[in-house]
Amino acid sequence: MRTSILALLKDRPMHGYEMIQEIVERSGGTWKPSPGSVYPTLQLLEDEGLISSASEGGKKLFTLTEPGRAEAEAGAQAPWEEAGRGADWESANEIRQAGFGLMEAFGQVWKTGSEEQRQKALAVINESRKKLYLILAEED
Repeated sequence: MRTSILALLKDRPMHGYEMIQEIVERSGGTWKPSPGSVYPTLQLLEDEGLISSASEGGKKLFTLTEPGRAEAEAGAQAPWEEAGRGADWESANEIRQAGFGLMEAFGQVWKTGSEEQRQKALAVINESRKKLYLILAEED
């Protein structure tokens, strides 16, 4: 997280939420850091004197300090560049669409179905999860 924040701030000052969005975009959606990992890291970097913050419209805008810029320039390659390398985007999109379709159908049954239909739908979801794990357990 540390390397990513420093790499992002080399480009321009940013808010914490903006950093999360940038990482998602730059990794092609394969990495979405949680606020619980970003904000403590920002505080640590500020405590170390590598970044500074200023309030702007109720949000903190983070900027590299001179020591922070030196560390960012000397740092490793940004992690999001590795996160998306080798990904099969076509298959990932198919999987995402299948998952969304499944949840949409389940949601429809849950909203409009009878109690018996809801229980049947829940059983299908639970059985599908088990079958997916069994695929991994199969030996070649």
